[in-house]
Amino acid sequence: QVQLVESGGGLVQTGGSLRLSCLASGRTFSTYVMGWFRQAPGKEREFVASISRSGGSTYYLDAVKGRFTISRDNAQNTVYLQMNSLKPEDTAVYYCAARFTVSIDLTYRQTSAYGYWGQGTQVTVSS
Repeated sequence: QVQLVESGGGLVQTGGSLRLSCLASGRTFSTYVMGWFRQAPGKEREFVASISRSGGSTYYLDAVKGRFTISRDNAQNTVYLQMNSLKPEDTAVYYCAARFTVSIDLTYRQTSAYGYWGQGTQVTVSS
């Protein structure tokens, strides 16, 4: 079992930056692949970024490549999502997710691949 708590959301103007954090508790954090997802009103939840157990492999939604960076600190049980050059279309509730895995370098993009989810944090980008 792992519990996930996101923080760092808020209201920002177009072009601004935010850094989301997700603190994990429970089983050893380093045994989990971590992902960030988002859900805008009236839309399905979509993959944003994921990072392998070691941090050596990352994967991004095309729409956020070059603007968002996922990272993790296994000593602090935390995964981050640095979001730069924010756009109104980035407005959504952002969720942290975790999946236990044996592989050190795998990442996952599918919502169904993750078994643990946080409660979400709202990100609003004004135009």
